[in-house]
Amino acid sequence: MLVLKASKIGIASFPQIINLFFELPMNHPIQLNLNFKRCFLLVVILFIQLPSIYAQEDLSSDELFIKARNTAFEKKNYPEAIAITKQALEKSPDYADIRIFLGRLYTWTDKVDSARAEFERVLEKNPGHEDGSLAYGSLEYWNDNSKKAKALVNRGLEYHPKSEELLYLKARILTDLREFSEANNTVNQLLKINPGYSKARGLSESIKDASSKNKIGITYDFVYFDKRFDDPWHLASVDYGRQTKFGSVTGRVNYANRFLTDGIQFEVDAYPRISNTFYTYISAGIAKKDGIFPRFRTGFSLYAKLPWSMEAEAGFRMLKFTDETWIYTASLGKYYKNYWFNLRTYLTPSNESLSQSFSLNVRYYIGGADDYLSLSLGSGLSPDDPTNNILYNNGDTYKLKSSNISLGYRKSFNTTNVIFISAELENQEYQQGVKGNQFQVGIGYNKRF
Repeated sequence: MLVLKASKIGIASFPQIINLFFELPMNHPIQLNLNFKRCFLLVVILFIQLPSIYAQEDLSSDELFIKARNTAFEKKNYPEAIAITKQALEKSPDYADIRIFLGRLYTWTDKVDSARAEFERVLEKNPGHEDGSLAYGSLEYWNDNSKKAKALVNRGLEYHPKSEELLYLKARILTDLREFSEANNTVNQLLKINPGYSKARGLSESIKDASSKNKIGITYDFVYFDKRFDDPWHLASVDYGRQTKFGSVTGRVNYANRFLTDGIQFEVDAYPRISNTFYTYISAGIAKKDGIFPRFRTGFSLYAKLPWSMEAEAGFRMLKFTDETWIYTASLGKYYKNYWFNLRTYLTPSNESLSQSFSLNVRYYIGGADDYLSLSLGSGLSPDDPTNNILYNNGDTYKLKSSNISLGYRKSFNTTNVIFISAELENQEYQQGVKGNQFQVGIGYNKRF
């Protein structure tokens, strides 16, 4: 009996061992003989167990910090994480990283005043602390107090002028304050430090047109055909854009000489802003001469800014010549380091079939938002391409096979001047089984003021 119970002691936990000694009744013959041994063994067990129990409770501030982070991020138990973080601060009251984490925990649990108190204590002892300035600035930005957020971030940048996270937050704050010119300069400063900062690329695209209230532009394209037409096409446009509180609005006059015939089209494009996540594209155009331009065109798209520097779009285009043609479009864009990728499709339904076209557009940024090389690969027609969208006028022409590749270069000068050039080769099936090549070169200039 004693041997059996002794074997249990070696594998039992501390509470189990105590219970083991009290399993025998007091009037058992063996019980009286074990009193002394029982007490001795209890003392030995306590001597062995207490150091480990004490060690578990007497964790260092760093160990408690790790435990608090695991509790918050893995267990999603913020109240318990707050309690553990406070224990860590009792051991190390001036441990800035732990106090900032406590402030963030208060932020995530909507205890804004408590979060402010923790962040202010950190910045009082460590002026311009990088992570402290970032956490406090983010708190005020999320709570619609962008002016205070700007002051906090600027203070942090005085001590850490090359902090990528602080510069990115500052650009977002300035955009929220509609200080677009300074926001554009800030994001360009960030991209010079780290050209591969993909989040900054996405932000740069959204504020580049907003950095100046006005924009004028001019473009010219020359199109040559090796078989289909004897005479080249000439296309040109002049536009004026204005940034408003609702978004940008652009008026445009397009000129084309096709088939030795001139034509003029008037267009209006707008990008109304709905929220920080959603914005739209609205377009309309009208022309007098059918066959040179669509008599009427319109378009609409809804854009959504997604996590991981992505953007999605869905919408439609309508071209009216003699009859109306409806085209539906969807795209997905992604910023990755110095690159921007966009995959787009156009779907044109008819009574008997569905015509599809696809394009992949890639940009490689070599500077700011207006400094990049571009590559485009595609198949089928695009209603947004003024060169070939008149082919939708010819019944089932848009169902004929085609493929294209284009290269482009865009460069800004003194921030407000932008030039761009492009070259495109397209192999177009203009009759069933008969293909021809067309070559296009273009040049353009934009001025913001």
